[in-house]
Amino acid sequence: MRYILAISDLTEKDLDSVGGKACSLGMLLKNGFTVPKALCVTTEAYDFYVKSTGLTERISMELNRKDFHDMRWEELWDASLRIRNMFLNTAMPAMLVTDLKKPMKDLFGAAAVAVRSSAPGEDSNHASFAGLHESYLNVRGVYSILDHIRLVWASLWSDAALLYRRELGLDVNNSSMAVLVQELVVGSRSGVIFGKNPGDDTQMVIEAIYGLNQGLVDGTVEPDRWYLDRSSGKILSHIPVERLTYVVPTKSGIVVENLPPTLGRKPPLNKKEVAGVYSLAEKAEHLFGYPQDVEWTVCDAELITLQSRPITTVKPDASEDNRSWYRSLSRSFENLKQLQSKIETELVPEMIAVGDQLSSEDIFNLSDDELAGDIERRTKIFDDWEKAYWQYFIPFAHGMRLFGRVYNDTVRPHDPYEFMDLLRASAMLSIKRNRMLEAMADLVRKDKKLAEALRSGKSTVFFVPFERMIGEFVETFGDLTCYSALCRHGDDAVRNIVLEMASRPANEEIRHLKDIEQLEQYYFSFFPEEKISFAKDLLDLARASYRLRDDDNIYLGRIKGLLLDAIEEGKRRIELRGSYLPEGFSARDLVRGLKEPGYIPEVPRREEMPDTRDTRRVRARQLIGQPAGSGIATGKARVFDEGFTLSDFRVGEILVCDSLDPNMTFVIPLAAGIVERRGGMLIHGAIIAREYGLPCVTGVPEAVHLIKTGDQITVDGYLGIVVIA
Repeated sequence: MRYILAISDLTEKDLDSVGGKACSLGMLLKNGFTVPKALCVTTEAYDFYVKSTGLTERISMELNRKDFHDMRWEELWDASLRIRNMFLNTAMPAMLVTDLKKPMKDLFGAAAVAVRSSAPGEDSNHASFAGLHESYLNVRGVYSILDHIRLVWASLWSDAALLYRRELGLDVNNSSMAVLVQELVVGSRSGVIFGKNPGDDTQMVIEAIYGLNQGLVDGTVEPDRWYLDRSSGKILSHIPVERLTYVVPTKSGIVVENLPPTLGRKPPLNKKEVAGVYSLAEKAEHLFGYPQDVEWTVCDAELITLQSRPITTVKPDASEDNRSWYRSLSRSFENLKQLQSKIETELVPEMIAVGDQLSSEDIFNLSDDELAGDIERRTKIFDDWEKAYWQYFIPFAHGMRLFGRVYNDTVRPHDPYEFMDLLRASAMLSIKRNRMLEAMADLVRKDKKLAEALRSGKSTVFFVPFERMIGEFVETFGDLTCYSALCRHGDDAVRNIVLEMASRPANEEIRHLKDIEQLEQYYFSFFPEEKISFAKDLLDLARASYRLRDDDNIYLGRIKGLLLDAIEEGKRRIELRGSYLPEGFSARDLVRGLKEPGYIPEVPRREEMPDTRDTRRVRARQLIGQPAGSGIATGKARVFDEGFTLSDFRVGEILVCDSLDPNMTFVIPLAAGIVERRGGMLIHGAIIAREYGLPCVTGVPEAVHLIKTGDQITVDGYLGIVVIA
């Protein structure tokens, strides 16, 4: 078996063993191009590693837990994280280490290298999957190189790769990964030339930046652009940018630094250098027979080719689902810090202020015309904030994922979700809400007369502390009657929940801050001194992401609830006239009804929907999902569907739902476990389950149809299994 090859020895016959990236570099080297010295770890090395360590079977089990078609993007990310953790915690066999170590030590010594993916089929003129697999820069020492080879191997099963599994032909038994190990060339300027402009095939495009090319690849540094005539190389236009930062190597990685002002005032390339890059692309196209995208760098005035890949000739299907949007959710640390600043300093304070303003307005004294206008205004306000939620808040949730990856890559924990314990120091609004409920329940436990008054439905007006707390609760968190919104139609539901909470012993404090502080210090201990600041900033970012993953829904729910208040008032007025609005009416119908007495909208007749509930005699007894909260619990199921009111929930029941909204999680202190159709470790159900130490299984297809209220079920949060008795 050939586990490692020098690129100077590669031929086209080696394509399946080394991948297109390494094979292309071998051809470039043989044809006079200046390329960094490099070795290629072959697909045979990957195959030997996964088969001899048992990883093949473990990956197969992970990917066959449930049908891919039933898996959301969050579940693919979870699966990818668990697989990555397998690679992180599975050492290379000693024989393989021996075979790889000597050639690497002989060629690179202690010099810095780049460790890049070179998967077969990754780059071809029919398809390009650039960016799906990993590359690492400034890696030093043989054992560090071997460690990063495993990380590149793991990226064969990245969340992005799993999204494109069909196009990649991804298969546990047949897919493989080669790895290119190149000397790191620390260029002063770097970039890419696109041999054919996707928007105009008579042009080439150069993108160039100062520093390492990683700043261009990951989007942290904006490039200058030159548009060139393909036939002559003539510069058609130059689009400069504000040059503020660049990526440079450090002792243990790379970092983004401020660009010196003297460099920021001039473009990375002069006209002569632009011509040199154009000539490079021309030669590469002549060698390979079709236009190339060529990555390059300039070091000591020499133009060096880093890699060359063919331009994809097949355009992506415009109707191909939401995969490109899913991939756009992955953000760099710098981009996430910018999002955090915007969310925390602008958006959240503004959402709170909007909620306060709407809450202070008296809709009951408005005329019908004024109320109609107010409903239109509130609808627009809510729609605008819902758009902001998808534009800013949803991508910011990636802060947790980025932290999870860095934590696992650095600490190598046995539990791939150990990082979540560090995030629990963030005080989410839903937890504050539940603590208020617990405080009221504690008053009921200690006062038998108050408990009796609540049970019998008598007035509690003379129980001043309780009345003050319940009034403050409803004003802050609503009356607990609306799913995904914050409504204020009374306090009966709150009283019912508090009374139910009081029927069981008080919850212990759900967080142990001392343990979290110890885990923090353990996490920081893995970073060199120069990276401690980054480690702290990343933890702060992740905690904000974790907190806002829950809080943003509550802020948005408040605005939605205030819109619903106005809609309910409008509906009440129309009904007082003796008119009515049919089921399914829109806010526009309501507005017109208020302005035009006697108007009754025509609601399109809905087709009779088939009953999808399971009525078969033989029912599923074991349902498979994703493990999201460790532990095992048995109890009666309470299925959240259209006929269920959250205040009906009873102590010790297991909540079964389609998706758990933060505005619903006040019942969690009563629950013995959670089962959710929606999957993922970072969804609200999984987060709140971890906070309370509850068994949780997410990603259970058809959970609300296959399980009935009252069924005796067992939730196994270790294996991701739900058993119906």
